[in-house]
Amino acid sequence: MVSTSSTNEGRPTNEGRPTKGRVPALVAGIREGRRAAVSQAITLVESSKPEHRAEARELLTELSGLDRLDQRVGPAIRVGISGVPGVGKSTFIEALGSRLTAAGHRVGVLAVDPSSIRTGGSVLGDKTRMARLSVDPNAFIRPSPSAGTLGGVARATVQAMAVLEAASYDVVLVETVGVGQSEVTVAGMVDTFLFLTLARTGDQLQGIKKGILEIADVIAVNKADGDREQEARAAARELAGALRLVRAPGEWAPPVVTCSGLHDVGVDDLWDRVLEHREHLGPQGLAAKRSRQQLDFTWALVRDELDQRLRHSAGVKAIREQIRDQVLAGDLPATVAADRILAAYDEGA
Repeated sequence: MVSTSSTNEGRPTNEGRPTKGRVPALVAGIREGRRAAVSQAITLVESSKPEHRAEARELLTELSGLDRLDQRVGPAIRVGISGVPGVGKSTFIEALGSRLTAAGHRVGVLAVDPSSIRTGGSVLGDKTRMARLSVDPNAFIRPSPSAGTLGGVARATVQAMAVLEAASYDVVLVETVGVGQSEVTVAGMVDTFLFLTLARTGDQLQGIKKGILEIADVIAVNKADGDREQEARAAARELAGALRLVRAPGEWAPPVVTCSGLHDVGVDDLWDRVLEHREHLGPQGLAAKRSRQQLDFTWALVRDELDQRLRHSAGVKAIREQIRDQVLAGDLPATVAADRILAAYDEGA
């Protein structure tokens, strides 16, 4: 079954919310591959509560092992998947995930969903979008709310990947909402970034404008079926030509292929291209990439922690409403307001 932030599956206590002192039991459950423990652990690492953040650090330390410093290359293949709205990401992931589990892999899917403004929870739900994969015993699907900040995405998703790897999921697929800068964030935490597009006029140029073609490692034109197959092949050729404009000589040349997630056509070939990219990186290249990602993640954690401390600062809380009223009334410029907020935080630090 799907483990989501809104379900209670596998969460026997406190409606699945992590409680103090449960870290050793979670670690044991994760290492044994128990889905309930994996679900609860991801809930823990997604939480923004200070006590949960401390427990999450303890959990991840136990999972990684303090005696082992080289955590750069874990057992899982990490693949980020993004694409234009309506491209069929979930349908493709279900087709790919089902093929991988049939081949003996254990697949974890982390879907970075937009957050509800009211509740902060995921707006989309993969239980309905990936019905077949959701009941596969060798698959684990988790929609994670983006929490409105890229720092929150980085912290929660990277740590959720670590939980899945510790639970012996050897392929982790991270789906983005396909909007804004989330693609760049996800590309900075995976081994291979796959971009799905459609055979539509202007998609190629739009991709270049967004910079997606500069960070994509593999590109696929989806929905290449029926009457759209020839159009998709033509779009793939155009994209391949466009790539020559944004890639320097000697760099990895992202292959451009066609596929149909709905009809499960070309999915195997696309996965072979992902493996080719991984082979191109090689052990040293992958280790270097993971090292750079860890450094970037370090600073993402710092920014996220500073944001949390700022929000919970007593000094900031004391002046927040006053600052808000003055800014809304036009009596206080934003630059001055920001300086006063920071000063209030520094005084209480």
